[in-house]
Amino acid sequence: MESSSSSTSSSKTIDFAALIPPGRLDVMIRSWLHDDLPSFDVGGLVVGTVTRTAILWMKSPGIVAGQPFVNAVFGNLDCQIDWHVAEGFQLVNDSKTQVATVTGRVHRLLQGERTALNILSRCSGVATAANHAVHVAHSILPSWKGQIAGTRKTTPGSFGLVEKYGLLVGGAATHRMDLSQMCMLKDNHIWSCSGSISGAVAEAKRASGFSQKVEVECQSLDEAREAAQAGADIVMLDNFEPALLKEDAARLKQEFPHLLIEASGGITTETMKDYICEHVDIISRGKLTQGYACIDFSLKIQMEDQTK
Repeated sequence: MESSSSSTSSSKTIDFAALIPPGRLDVMIRSWLHDDLPSFDVGGLVVGTVTRTAILWMKSPGIVAGQPFVNAVFGNLDCQIDWHVAEGFQLVNDSKTQVATVTGRVHRLLQGERTALNILSRCSGVATAANHAVHVAHSILPSWKGQIAGTRKTTPGSFGLVEKYGLLVGGAATHRMDLSQMCMLKDNHIWSCSGSISGAVAEAKRASGFSQKVEVECQSLDEAREAAQAGADIVMLDNFEPALLKEDAARLKQEFPHLLIEASGGITTETMKDYICEHVDIISRGKLTQGYACIDFSLKIQMEDQTK
């Protein structure tokens, strides 16, 4: 991955594109393109079908994320995209930077423009927010072995997959992808089955077997102990005061060394310093996929004399 005076890059990169099911990717992209062009394209008629090249510009600081989705957009329109930066490239100042060129019939370029930019700006926004949160966490406690995670507070529908992908590019954990990936017993689950944490965990473990973890949202140390004793793999200490959370997390780790402890509930970048400690394994933050700022990109088609 290249770097310059206006950018930074990580020394180790993982190709997270390999995670995305090809069939699902194609269905998602075709659906989004159809949403944007359900009938005639008069603008496309005006510009015609001559082949042109467009430059993809990054215009605000942040991390580039979402390349597999953008590739699929233009691939579906028979256009060729050539990236000049790797996934995870970070622009650290406001200098306008060329990150890719796209070549194809001009009406096809314009048919994919907004869908591609919407995906890229949002996925990059998630990655940027996630990366900042991870950086802050490890600057607070460099020896911390835990993970910053998102939540299921994502855009409804298939776009949540894009946001979860952005978390990974930014260095955070996705948390569970959906209701089927991990059983999380929240307060509503417990209240709906006579208030018994032990009973709820036992029933969940019978269905999950050995292949699925069970997490319990807890409002007190006693609830967390009951969940751990019943066989929960993870306890979420939800909306705890910071000092109490650290104290209770230490007690739980002493009593249940293999228990994973998640801290959650209104934790921000500014307050993370009050919650992070060696006994907390996960800090989850809904804002990473619910309140992120988009990164500014634009696509500019070159005039014929500019491409020579």
